[in-house]
Amino acid sequence: METFILLGSIMLLSILVSQQGLIFLTWTRVVISHGSNVMPLVPIALRDPLCASLQPTEDYNCEHPDQCDYEINYADQYSTYGVLLNDVYLLNSSNGVQLKVRMALGCGYDQVFSPSSYHPLDGLLGLGRGKASLISQLNSQGLVRNVIGHCLSSQGGGYIFFGNAYDSARVTWTPISSVDSKHYSAGPAELVFGGRKTGVGSLTAVFDTGSSYTYFNSHAYQALLSWLNKELSGKPLKVAPDDQTLSLCWHGKRPFTSLREVRKYFKPVALSFTNGGRVKAQFEIPPEAYLIISNLGNVCLGILNGFEVGLEELNLVGDISMQDKVMVFENEKQLIGWGPADCSRVPKSGDVSI
Repeated sequence: METFILLGSIMLLSILVSQQGLIFLTWTRVVISHGSNVMPLVPIALRDPLCASLQPTEDYNCEHPDQCDYEINYADQYSTYGVLLNDVYLLNSSNGVQLKVRMALGCGYDQVFSPSSYHPLDGLLGLGRGKASLISQLNSQGLVRNVIGHCLSSQGGGYIFFGNAYDSARVTWTPISSVDSKHYSAGPAELVFGGRKTGVGSLTAVFDTGSSYTYFNSHAYQALLSWLNKELSGKPLKVAPDDQTLSLCWHGKRPFTSLREVRKYFKPVALSFTNGGRVKAQFEIPPEAYLIISNLGNVCLGILNGFEVGLEELNLVGDISMQDKVMVFENEKQLIGWGPADCSRVPKSGDVSI
């Protein structure tokens, strides 16, 4: 599914975005070999600061000191092993100016997925807060403000932007947590179901494009199941234990082909973020942003129990729940923002500065 990167409000780079929200470059196919095979891009050295930022500890060693090997694990049981490579890229602006930018990207040579999924991919550009992330690299070169955002369409595709390419008047903001310096996290928040308080609060949520699904801690997850069971009582949906697509699926009288057929049976879920005891911002997750239709024609819950994948008390908002929203990560002001958006259309602006 084709999408675009926007730098500031004028730079465009055609790329692909997976269902996981990661940026995969189809034109970067790298065969990594420790023998005589040619590697078309320049590997970053083991002791480069960018390499150090990807390692779990300061005291690290690799089998090949002339390159930077990395391992990245995501909550949805996907992991990637690869080499960090360096090259110069040409970015074309809307006014015809071509800009040379030196960037590092990860090229995976070994991808590990859960048994029920398969996602072919090549290059990976990081969207996190670390030094190796794409926005940190561009910002360190003075090219854009330290702001990154994305808009993932439920119909496929979308766009990713860097800088000020968003309408601030349509964005709701909450502070980035000062406790967690590695992730885009916010809190505390309270779980809301169908506009009603569930009694589950003090939640910290990480917004993570590296995960396909959303994860709640065990307490919040069990509360959600309780509210769902009450809501579905008397509805023509029954639990489908034979469908192993996700932890919980329901079947109807006949197979479903679209979420439009089932959304009427479900209520929206929300995380209400508080500041000083007052509700500051509400991140709403409509049914189509937490449900999927399985290959068997059942409807499955795309919110999973994070405790079962080792997230402990952490709550993680994955791609499924960020669809059809513009998500803004304002690193300079330490804010996370979101707002409704048509993610199938790349925004345009008369601003010609980066």
